This record gives sequence, C-alpha cells and structure tokens, in this order.
Amino acid sequence: MTTASRTPAAGRLHRPLLMTTVLMAVLTVFCVFAMAFDDRMLLNESVWLKPMKFAIAFTLYAGTLAWLLSFPHKGKRLTWWMGAIFSLTAIVDVGFIVVQAARGTFSHFNDSEDAVNTIGQQIFQSGVPGLFLANLVIALVLSWQKITDRPTSRAIHAGLGIAVAGMFLGYFMGFTGKQQATDAYGKPVDLVAGHTVVEGQPALRDGVDTMPVTHWSTNGGDMRIAHFLGLHGIQILILASFALAWFAPRVPWLRGERARADLIWVLALGYSGLLAITFWQALRGQAVTAPDAATLGALAAVAAFVAAGFGLVYAVRGRAALVPSLTDAGTSADSEISAAAPRPVSASPMSR
Repeated sequence: MTTASRTPAAGRLHRPLLMTTVLMAVLTVFCVFAMAFDDRMLLNESVWLKPMKFAIAFTLYAGTLAWLLSFPHKGKRLTWWMGAIFSLTAIVDVGFIVVQAARGTFSHFNDSEDAVNTIGQQIFQSGVPGLFLANLVIALVLSWQKITDRPTSRAIHAGLGIAVAGMFLGYFMGFTGKQQATDAYGKPVDLVAGHTVVEGQPALRDGVDTMPVTHWSTNGGDMRIAHFLGLHGIQILILASFALAWFAPRVPWLRGERARADLIWVLALGYSGLLAITFWQALRGQAVTAPDAATLGALAAVAAFVAAGFGLVYAVRGRAALVPSLTDAGTSADSEISAAAPRPVSASPMSR
C-alpha cells in the first residue's frame, strides 16, 4: 500500500521564487513577440532568442524550487533565504541579458569596454556564483530529509544534485578560448570565451552551424547541452516519480514506495551517465549530431545499466510485493472453499 504524499498548503509556495517564475513567464511571451518584430541577429540567431531561452529555463527551475520548498522541512528559514537570493540573482542576471539584447550585443563573455557592458559584466560575474551557491545550500539542506513520499523525495534529492553539477559544468565554458564576432550592427566584438569546442579553435566557433530551435552546434562540441541536461534533470525525475505513482494502482509490484524509489535511483544514475557523456563529447569537440563509436558505446553502456537496474529492482522488490499477494489470494480461496463446504447436520432430540 502506498503512503499518501503531503501536498503544500495553499499560499505556502515560496513567494520570491513564485514571483520570479511569473516574471520569467511574462518575459518569455515578450521575447516571442520581440522576435516577430525585431530582425536584428547575433551569431545567426535573433537577439531575443537568448533572453527567451533563459526565461524559459528560469520559469521551469524557479517554479520547481518554489514548489519543493513549500513542503515542511528542517532548516526552512535558511532555505527561504537561499530561495530569495536565487530569485534576486536570477532577475538581475536575466535583466542584464535583456539589456544587452536590446542593445544588440552579447551578454556572455563580452570584452567590450563601454560603461554599460563593463558594469554589467561585473554584476554578471558576481551573480552567477550566487545562483550556484544558493542552489548548493538548498540541495545540502534537503538532501538528507524525507520531504514528501519516498519516490518523489528521492527524485528531489537526486535532481538537486544533478542541477548543482549542471551549474558547475557551465563554468568550463570560460576556458574554451577567445573568439572574434560582430554585434547586431556589424561592429567587431571580442569574446573572452564561448560555448563551442572545435578542433583547430577557429576565430569564430559559436553560431556557425547549428541545430534548429535549440541552436546547439553541429560543427563542434557544444557545452551548453550538458549544462541544459543538468539544470532540468530535476523536472524529469519528478515527472518520472509522478508517472510511477500513476502506474502503481495498475502494476502490483509498483505499489510499494520502496520499489518506485529504487527505480528513481536507477533513472538518476542513468541520467547522470548521459550528462557525463554529453560533457565528455563536447570537450572532444564532437557535435551531438555526430557521435563516434566511443560515444555510442558509452550510451549503450548507460542504457544497459538502466535496463539491468530496472530488472534488479523488479527481481528484488517485485517478488517481495507479489508473494504477500499470492498468500492473500490463497487464504481467500481457502476461506471460500470452507464456506462452500456442507456442514454436518446435528441429530434432533427426538431421533435419539
């Protein structure tokens, strides 16, 4: 039998994070309209695409934090302040990205010496560690606590850890080497780094050949992919825990929380393997669309691990869950047979 999960009471959502979620959602809509009317381009993509992608990412992540921090937990005052710091830092950082988009220039790695960019880069460089550290503290405080039901708690614990790793991997973009680009008006701009690793390190690597929608590089290794997977692993794992809960009434061996929690661990380890592979692939300058034999072998190994893990969980938890069911069924059948058996009729006093 499953244990009912505790749900956050109305009005208990973390308000600064909730406000950040709403602001980022509004910004997403604004950027969609801005792209329709503003034809300026940076690295072969709309100047408003980057603000939109950041707005979508923070809508999802801030909303997730607002939800999970609403559950009762120890250290709630500390996590509230960390959530507030995360919210403020996110608004400031994304605000600078919007300002640079409106100016038709780069927000990341921009080495221009104009006053707006110089001040903005200083704010940017101090804000990013704030996001990372606030998220790290929240992860450490919650990692040893059962926040809600066992499977969802495990998804939150693993997801926060993966998110911290994804944020940390973003720092490696700063070591990819300088680039020379032009802003939306054709003015040369020196970039101290980028997000694409290409053999030979040409003067311009970012935005040369890209995928549709995501604009991830098809010309080299794009470090944003691992960064993206890390940040949004928590949503995937939480959705997986919800899906397993939905299947539980229909699949007997999933009715126990331990079985579903163990499956979440297997998924989390497999997802971490995928994260590591995409980062390793990017470091080697290999496009995600052109995996070599080593990459395909690593992906196959991760898939085999997940399949074996699922099988092991079923063998251990599934059998333990099914045995009581069979015993109960046997007991019930015996009771029915006993009830159906004819009872001996006692002799009446007159016949004695």
